[in-house]
Amino acid sequence: MSTLHVYNTLTGNKEAFTPINPERVTMYVCGPTVYNYVHIGNARPVVAFDVLYRLLKTLYPNVIYARNITDIDDKIMAAAQEQNKSIDAITTYFSAAFAEDMAALHALEPTVTPHATEHVADMIEIISTLIEKGHAYEAEGHVLFAVESMKDYGQLSKRSLEDMLAGARVDVAPYKKYAGDFVLWKPSTEEQPGWDSPWGFGRPGWHIECTAMIAHHLGPEIDIHGGGQDLIFPHHENEIAQGSCAHGTGYVRYWMHNGYINIDGEKMSKSLGNFRLVRELLKHYRGEVLRFALLSAHYRSQLNFSEELLEQAEASLNGLYHALQGRDGHVEPTANYTLPENHPIIDALCDDVNTPVAIRVLHELAGQLNRADKADKAAIKAELLAAASLLGLLQQDPNEWFQGGNEDNSLTAEAIEALIEERNAAKQNKDFARADTIRDELEAQGIVLEDTREGTRWSRA
Repeated sequence: MSTLHVYNTLTGNKEAFTPINPERVTMYVCGPTVYNYVHIGNARPVVAFDVLYRLLKTLYPNVIYARNITDIDDKIMAAAQEQNKSIDAITTYFSAAFAEDMAALHALEPTVTPHATEHVADMIEIISTLIEKGHAYEAEGHVLFAVESMKDYGQLSKRSLEDMLAGARVDVAPYKKYAGDFVLWKPSTEEQPGWDSPWGFGRPGWHIECTAMIAHHLGPEIDIHGGGQDLIFPHHENEIAQGSCAHGTGYVRYWMHNGYINIDGEKMSKSLGNFRLVRELLKHYRGEVLRFALLSAHYRSQLNFSEELLEQAEASLNGLYHALQGRDGHVEPTANYTLPENHPIIDALCDDVNTPVAIRVLHELAGQLNRADKADKAAIKAELLAAASLLGLLQQDPNEWFQGGNEDNSLTAEAIEALIEERNAAKQNKDFARADTIRDELEAQGIVLEDTREGTRWSRA
């Protein structure tokens, strides 16, 4: 059996994965703050850790995967005020939009999707525990975590307190004992959302939300915590502080972080205005193309997201689907095919989720399928489909893949089929001029015809 190795941000090493309980593997990935549509950078951790989730499910009998929704945040409050809508209306709409966009990228639903607003009582309980243990204090309606009370604060980001203060935008409020102390609870006005607490009417800080949801759904210590590289500090650093100090555990065994996305060679950021919304991209590219593009680079490396990358992704998928479609008639894959434990794609993914190598395995299998005798094609096709399912790829019928697409086409599938029938009739009547005219008309509309022994296939160029 292949042994899973993952790069642990906490130790800076690639390590063999040893779960706390092999009968119940736990993973948590930070989800979106739902005040707008998500951009392609938000989608990268979803897709990367979706592959890890699929892999874990093949290696262990029970995997609990939680990905949260942050539905209380100052950005949400600002969006609600700007759009003259209720906070609930904003969060409900964009939570649903996020789910739709991630489904379009073929991401599996997590085992549980906790919402922050459903766990405020858990947050209050953890904050109270931190105060009791001397790791937090109340000041002017706020509760703050005292970072100096934790001797190894900064272990994840490998920074000292002085470095963190110098490199971060810290709110140096007069009620803080130390400038780097961070908010666990803050007061709300009557116009702002809030909850009753021992410290007055207020709302939680961002960092405590994930700690509370992890404790509630997964336990005081979990196996894997994932997210984008941008979350290492301060969010994940502060999560460690809260969770380990409150529960007296290591909080997380393996911290995994995906790299940044660049847009045409430039780091993606809202300040530069070069971020790409998934919803907008889906108007021009199919979700599987976006997914393939995101998986084309190792999750820890930077990814240059460009039109060229998307074109390469679609071309690669076309090649793989062509292999599945076959040239000498349809072949049903062998039923109930299970990948062996030492299959090359499992080996690749067990090496810190190495998706570029895994994709290479798919192309090798597609090459074997193209070269195989008809008697061997069923087994190879089944193997290719099973391997691709670990990456969330090649799950469409090949004909549907080639006949689909996101561009607006003037011809419907029914109209195309009718023209093909007319062309076939023209050929039978030896009216080859008319048959050629129909082919030319279809090609002008971006429809490519292929005459095979099974009949005429068509695809959108």
